[in-house]
Amino acid sequence: MTDHNQVALANLQNEACVESLRVRVGDHDIHYRRAGRGFPVLLLHGGANDSSDWIETMSIFSKDFSLYAPDLVGYGLSDRRDAGYCLSDFTDATLALMQHLGLGNMFMVGHSLGGRVCLEIALRHPEMVRRLVLIDTAGFSRLTRLGSFLGMTAWGVRRVLKRPQPYPKIAMENGAYGHWMCLERLPELRVPTLIVWSHIDPYYPLAGAVKAVELMPQARLEVFSGYGHAPHRADKDRFHALLQGFFSQG
Repeated sequence: MTDHNQVALANLQNEACVESLRVRVGDHDIHYRRAGRGFPVLLLHGGANDSSDWIETMSIFSKDFSLYAPDLVGYGLSDRRDAGYCLSDFTDATLALMQHLGLGNMFMVGHSLGGRVCLEIALRHPEMVRRLVLIDTAGFSRLTRLGSFLGMTAWGVRRVLKRPQPYPKIAMENGAYGHWMCLERLPELRVPTLIVWSHIDPYYPLAGAVKAVELMPQARLEVFSGYGHAPHRADKDRFHALLQGFFSQG
């Protein structure tokens, strides 16, 4: 069997154990994926992805955990409104979904935008989060000029080519963007936290993660070598091993 066929077969096997479900929560029609049985884990994707980002992780951990990976409102197969969404919209919709599914006192894992939503939930409702994993998360530093340029370039290319924009508009929060900064709130967050970061991230520099660890009473930082914004995909084996070890601590 060729390498390509082996990868295709592995992907099919991963997808086979993951359910694709929909639910109406308040004003939102939300799509989410579910797999496994056991202690609950919520996985939130980044701002240029959807819940499919977590299929392999869900397959690997499904023997020991109940895993839930929603498409954030505006993303994937969840509904989308033209006006866009603020951070509070993503957070409120995710909290409503958690309440609908009866989820709480759980492990939470978030990448980039999803990590910032996880942070917001943990800051608002620390009793709902037992352990927190944050991957190249927004909120520890301002979006770099390069990161802004890359995002705008991708949007512009799709517009010129008349391709649909796959991601929602990010709306202002209370009249300002603010980069969703939250450093001043981190000392109050006493949830055991694993922060995973790329050594060179074009969107959110490592220095922000270093500062965050200094401010968070129960946080540790793991740095992956190389360039990129998704270390959980760049080195899947290392990431999954870290996750397993962190989860096993209870």
